[in-house]
Amino acid sequence: MFFIEAKRIAVVIFGSFLLAISLNFFLINANVYSSGFAGAAQLTSSVFADYLDISIGTGILLFIFNIPVIILGWFKVGRGFTIYSIVSVIFATLFMEILPVLSVSNDIILNAVFGGVIAGVGIGLSLKLGASTGGMDIVAMVLSRLQDKPIGTYFLILNGIIIVFAGIVYEPENALYTMLTLYVTTAVIDMIHTRHEKVTAMIVTRKADELQQAIHQKMVRGITILPAKGAYTGEDKSMMYLVITRYELYDLETIIKEVDPNAFTNIVQTVGIYGFFRREGEEVK
Repeated sequence: MFFIEAKRIAVVIFGSFLLAISLNFFLINANVYSSGFAGAAQLTSSVFADYLDISIGTGILLFIFNIPVIILGWFKVGRGFTIYSIVSVIFATLFMEILPVLSVSNDIILNAVFGGVIAGVGIGLSLKLGASTGGMDIVAMVLSRLQDKPIGTYFLILNGIIIVFAGIVYEPENALYTMLTLYVTTAVIDMIHTRHEKVTAMIVTRKADELQQAIHQKMVRGITILPAKGAYTGEDKSMMYLVITRYELYDLETIIKEVDPNAFTNIVQTVGIYGFFRREGEEVK
């Protein structure tokens, strides 16, 4: 367990480092904006410097913006999830203050694309290990639970606000290049880890009882267990069917590897569900 948590924290720190490189080396000087709270902090820093002659680093603003959101996440999303967000925000701020702000290229398209790729790798790696980069992840999750709409809807709305302000405050081209960065970032995240809010896991195993107990020790999710038979071997097995959130995917993979490394698991996108699906804070009846 210690190794797993240490690995998560190390990956979150590395993801924060990549986010800092994306901003300081590619996006800030090009006036192209990142996704989420990093983009909001970047845009606010630019406005303060250009219109109010006030110099505040993007990293400092990122930290300030995340304080109320982290408090909200602590009570509404989950303490474990929020702790990783705190680590991510602290190290992203630290790296952005340490690394110089420079221009690797004078080509704005190259800055938009490579900035988006590097940010996407950092965020995707964190999500793949069940961690969070903070900020918009927490806001989107809370709004999703209040309105029962997909998390992706709120990512689109919140990032759309950044794009609109970038177009109003600066040149409309800045908004277009920001859209390019957001598209590239999302595409890279999709390649590394699913952005869908819910996924369905189908697990074919010889150890259904042990897996069921291990899963229920870690998460409260309903599981349907069906009899299954290997077509080639003729061996009797069981198929476990359950729906989880994307943030629980890493925990599920870890449990399966520990209990039954030989299990066959298929993870598919869940477009919609009907019936009871437990959300944080709800009681199982």
